[in-house]
Amino acid sequence: MSDPSAEVPAGGRRTGILGGSFDPPHVGHVSVAGELIEALHLDRLLVIPARDPPHREVTLPAEVRLDLTRRAFADVPGIEVSPMEIERAGPSYTVDTLEALARRFPTDRLVLAMGADQFASIHRWERWRRLPELARIAVMPRDGRDPAPSPESLPIEYVVASVTRVDISASRIRQRLEEGHSVHLLVPETIRHDVERAWAVRRARHVTQ
Repeated sequence: MSDPSAEVPAGGRRTGILGGSFDPPHVGHVSVAGELIEALHLDRLLVIPARDPPHREVTLPAEVRLDLTRRAFADVPGIEVSPMEIERAGPSYTVDTLEALARRFPTDRLVLAMGADQFASIHRWERWRRLPELARIAVMPRDGRDPAPSPESLPIEYVVASVTRVDISASRIRQRLEEGHSVHLLVPETIRHDVERAWAVRRARHVTQ
């Protein structure tokens, strides 16, 4: 592990990256993102919804998830929602995103944030050994336990991002939506009606098929 407040090149910024499917974005995402800015001494945090996550299927269309994510984070200072993966064809590999950001912002110090469960399987990511060359890796612990890389990915340098993890599961939210239940207090109120409406349309389509 190393210091999360490491040096930044002259004229650059500490730019955090938080990716995910955001299917849908929920209050846990918003809470963690806000804390990451302080915990990692970031100048800004890029929240980047994936168009085509390589390790999971998504429910909502990419453009819908992008719109919901933008609105969910609209009032959080220091956060920018980026469409770069939505606009890029093919699987949304993190390494491609980091390489694109390094070209676009060559003086920025990139910091890639991820959960402990993602970190444990990082050796399965596309060109994973390239990731720490492009960005400092920051791992959010779960259940108070220090994150640990898998034996397959040792040695890999990382910092611990001490944030309050909100125990909300996106899969549980999707299950409630499929069952027709409200997701009040689980997703930001600014997008709740649209999220519930989107799943109501899905359910109606399934009934008529």
